[in-house]
Amino acid sequence: MVVKCTSFGINGIDGYKVEVEASSRSGLPAFDLVGLPDAAVKESKDRVRSALANCGFRLPSAHFIFNLAPADIKKEGPIYDLPITVNLMRLSGYIRADVSDCGFIGELSLSGELRSINGVLPMVITAREIGIKKMFVPYQNAREAAVVEGVEVYPVKTINQLKTVLDGELKMPPAKPAESRNYAPDGFVPDFSQVKGQLEAKRAMEIAAAGGHNILLIGPPGSGKSMLAKRVPSILPDMTFEEMIETTKIHSISGALHGDGLITTRPFRSPHHTVTPVGLGGGGSGTIRPGEVSLAHHGVLFLDELPEFTRTALEVLRQPIEDGVITISRSGQNCTYPCSIMVIAAMNPCPCGYFGDPKHNCTCSETKIRRYLNRVSGPLLDRFDIHVEVPPVEFEELRMTEHSESSAQIKKRVDKAREIQQRRFANSRTTCNAKINAAEFEKYCLIDKEAEQTLKEAFNKLGFTARAYDRVLKVARTIADLEGDEIIRSHHVLEAVQYRSLDRKYWAS
Repeated sequence: MVVKCTSFGINGIDGYKVEVEASSRSGLPAFDLVGLPDAAVKESKDRVRSALANCGFRLPSAHFIFNLAPADIKKEGPIYDLPITVNLMRLSGYIRADVSDCGFIGELSLSGELRSINGVLPMVITAREIGIKKMFVPYQNAREAAVVEGVEVYPVKTINQLKTVLDGELKMPPAKPAESRNYAPDGFVPDFSQVKGQLEAKRAMEIAAAGGHNILLIGPPGSGKSMLAKRVPSILPDMTFEEMIETTKIHSISGALHGDGLITTRPFRSPHHTVTPVGLGGGGSGTIRPGEVSLAHHGVLFLDELPEFTRTALEVLRQPIEDGVITISRSGQNCTYPCSIMVIAAMNPCPCGYFGDPKHNCTCSETKIRRYLNRVSGPLLDRFDIHVEVPPVEFEELRMTEHSESSAQIKKRVDKAREIQQRRFANSRTTCNAKINAAEFEKYCLIDKEAEQTLKEAFNKLGFTARAYDRVLKVARTIADLEGDEIIRSHHVLEAVQYRSLDRKYWAS
């Protein structure tokens, strides 16, 4: 006798169907698992047998064989405990219901209770796509899974409860979706109105948000670099439903949702400078997991104290920043995670932090300063469109009673600029000005004669590279969009150039 039920697996950020087949035959008691199971899957037989015994179910003396198809894809994790249990109970006669339109995922405890698992959301999305009508998941994951419309999600606490529901003895209502995730559980919402002074830095942040540009903040300790960075998500455009789903899938796979619903606010990730290359980019010795660059997808990745990160960790960022995806290859595995991010980095101008500070004396030698700054490679530095100095805040600015411009006011201008870009790139894969490719420059970065002359003078006088030229033009395009101007004017170029002058000041030979 052969029975089947449907389960799922994870590859990258997408789920795939796994058909769990089971067969029994007379002979010595045995329990075999085939279909490329990893160690966690192989251990399912011990968890399942213990759970069934502790729930009062006695298994017949037989040789059970379970196959996880497709057999050429490695199966990972304890998520197959539940479908294996369902098939075993069907072979033993404890469940007689038709489960052809049902899907099962979940880890079992030895007592027969279900434990939460990672990656429920992408697996339920796949279930809907292949026509599954009912999904049985651990009760801790049910509200997350119920976000997907078109599938009835049933929260399962124990094996006994699952049996009574499948046999129709217990009428269980489908789970309701969880409320959207709240990124400010303490009620504090960062807002630009809370930032005193720093008008130039705020302007640079607005331009960066409007065009999706990466930005580097350079200033002494306590000047407000981190404070500015943490408020950028508040001025970014609202997430689309597709962006919410994609971002939530990544957090679901990494186990960062904790039963919450869709992520509706843009993520802000700020890894410590001791983060490893794997922690930043993703990977792992066993199951490949998304790193910080993917967890920040459709949001902000903030790198504080940039030169303190290891060179190997920082170099991981070069491909993701440029391509918007990161591909991780391991023996027998290959996963691609999306990471369309806005990178904000902050650093001191020197090891002591006070180079150029009018109120503090810098104690660093020129050699020491250059060695410190050279920790950031040139190719990585080139990925930042905007470099801006963040000077110390004066006492008078801190004591100002007049309120600064709020995030809501700034966001209106950012949204308007992004709407212009959406119309501009409607028939292109480009999403914002920062992503304009070489073939699109002549079409979208139109400049008048005066602006062209200004750009030429800046290029020759400041010794810009070809890449810096591209960055200036992209930033100037965004500044023009903020003013609603189709043509890049001279004053747009002049403002964009001042956000690259730090190249010459700090890194020029």
